Amino acid sequence: MNKEAKKQKILEAAKFRHATKQFDPNKTIPEDDFRFILEVGRLSPSSFGFEPWRFLVIQSPELRKKIKDTAWGAYGKLPDASHFVIYLARTRKDTQYDSQYLQDHFKNTMQLPDEFLEKYLSRIEEFQKEDFKLLDGERPLIDWAGKQSYIALANMMTAAAEIGIDSCPIEGFNMEKMNQLLEEEGLLEDGSFSISVMCAFGYRANEQSEKSRRPFNDVVKWV
Repeated sequence: MNKEAKKQKILEAAKFRHATKQFDPNKTIPEDDFRFILEVGRLSPSSFGFEPWRFLVIQSPELRKKIKDTAWGAYGKLPDASHFVIYLARTRKDTQYDSQYLQDHFKNTMQLPDEFLEKYLSRIEEFQKEDFKLLDGERPLIDWAGKQSYIALANMMTAAAEIGIDSCPIEGFNMEKMNQLLEEEGLLEDGSFSISVMCAFGYRANEQSEKSRRPFNDVVKWV
């Protein structure tokens, strides 16, 4: 496929993708297709390469019901969606510059040499303390990690659209109540994670309405 054909395919996927409100309960995403979507999420970029996320694929009928009854935004989508993902963001416990998670991640996952790691962590410390002021309380680092999880979310929704799978991102929930539910289920690993966003995946039950967006020249400014 040449470049122009690839560009057209991506644009068609962007036009196809919409926040699907009703899913067809009789259609299930093939396992290899959903693993592909998850792999695109896993390979997504994150600031400093932290990968401060976890994707919970909710398959348990009992947990799905609890989520449906707790998160108002999931109430009409969760029962019929083929797959449902909760995106967790790592908390300050794991993302502060001197955390055990980062030491392990940079040494064993990214395999940074010791002589470089010290300088890298020093730069991260400066970024967190001075550039973005992320150490003023507990929320800033969680919110920052949440921003990274949205990169993976967007990539996964785009990848899904490119293979004809629908999705709907969901922020319709009380964060405290959802964290409490997930903590009770043992999914937050003793404070290492907090909920960021959710997304339903499946196949639309109804035809998509025409997509409307602000004009290109209103959204894009060349300076």
